[in-house]
Amino acid sequence: EKFARAIVEATTHYEDYELIASLSKGLGNAMKGVEISTLLPEQRMQERGW
Repeated sequence: EKFARAIVEATTHYEDYELIASLSKGLGNAMKGVEISTLLPEQRMQERGW
C-alpha cells in the first residue's frame, strides 16, 4: 500500500521534486525489469490491441 500511495502522490505532484524524493524513501528495492527477448510476442504490449 505504501508503494501504491507513493505512486499516486508522485504522479499528482510530478513537479515537486522534493516531495517525490521524500516519497521514494523507505520503499525498498526498485521493481525488476524484464528483458524483452524473454517475452513471447503475445506478452509484449506493442503486439496487443486493435
